[in-house]
Amino acid sequence: MAPESQALTRRVVSGSPYQLEHSQTLRAASALIKFINSEADRKEATATTKNLLRDSPDSSDEIDSLDAEPVWLVLTTKKHIVDQHRLKPGKIPLPHSLNQSPSATICLISCDPQRVVKDTIAHPSFPTSLSSRITKVIGISKLKARYRSFESRRQLLNEHDIFLADARVITMLPRVLGKIFYKSHRKPVPVNLQPYRQRDAPGKGVAPKAASEGSKAIAPPQQVVKEIEKTINCALVHLSPSNNVAVRTALSTFTPEQVSENVEAVVSGLTEKFIPKGWRNVKSVHIKGPNTLAFPIWLASELWADEGDVLEDEEVKDREEARAVKAAEVRGAGKKRGRLLDKVGEEEQQQEGKGTKRARTEDRGEKQGRKRKKKKDRVEDMDLGKELRERLGEQKRLDRESVKNSRA
Repeated sequence: MAPESQALTRRVVSGSPYQLEHSQTLRAASALIKFINSEADRKEATATTKNLLRDSPDSSDEIDSLDAEPVWLVLTTKKHIVDQHRLKPGKIPLPHSLNQSPSATICLISCDPQRVVKDTIAHPSFPTSLSSRITKVIGISKLKARYRSFESRRQLLNEHDIFLADARVITMLPRVLGKIFYKSHRKPVPVNLQPYRQRDAPGKGVAPKAASEGSKAIAPPQQVVKEIEKTINCALVHLSPSNNVAVRTALSTFTPEQVSENVEAVVSGLTEKFIPKGWRNVKSVHIKGPNTLAFPIWLASELWADEGDVLEDEEVKDREEARAVKAAEVRGAGKKRGRLLDKVGEEEQQQEGKGTKRARTEDRGEKQGRKRKKKKDRVEDMDLGKELRERLGEQKRLDRESVKNSRA
């Protein structure tokens, strides 16, 4: 007897089917976290060297959060999300931040001059808890001058955990930083360091003037703090021309409830802001670890995004008949083309035969011409020899007569 099939996901009991079931999300998150932790314990038990940081009683949650494995949300759509690759990532606020560790260092790439940004971070109103994490501030011009080699860029990548960049220079960084940054999970994240637009009239915004000539305006410390905290507490969405998007949503140190809350927030943000046609275009939602299988959360029961994509029975029959007629025409055209090709081949062979015959005639004419020329040359040689012999005979006769006269 064949085994009974079971549903992979649970549907909501009431309301729209285009939403996540909290119990299904929590069940998948619990299974994933349990599997990741069991695999970590198994590797530690079979490892030849011992992890002293993990076994130390003084180890904190912050250290574990840095070494924790990420939990990825994988969302598949029925149609492509975007037509081209987008350099600037999207942002979705998370209930539980992925960058909670106070020991995580931040590198801030600013526009020129960098001194204005450093003075803003050193301002007394700037929180010490955040300023202590920003260990490096570098302008775009100095970044170009100092980090030209591959080794220097790799060293910069290994020195910091988070990279933030002014939104005004984010498009210049791929050429400056190279593939060593953009192939990793620590791509520079854009942050808005420009002051908010001031409204001096209803419905009209005026951009603030730069602090000095040749420099770009920097927001006040309170706004900079707000923008940086909002950026590091968001999930980043990198869209590409495909029907799949993966978002780093949680960590293996989170509880299943925290993972499910982050997953629900990310799915809501994706369907509302980034996925065209929202839930109607979603095919499946999974969560997974770096080296685990994907745990399903939501699966679509329909494979189309629009009702117009579904064909009626009559339309299907008409299309099949049109396809059959077209195939017959193609086959007929193929036969006709084959006959034409055969005819063309025969004509080419005939032309080749005529060309060969003409070539033979030309060769025969050339041979006869060469023979006639040789014969003519021989005749001329014979006439020339006869004339020479006659001259020689006449000369000898004259010589004999002169000898006789001299004797007489």
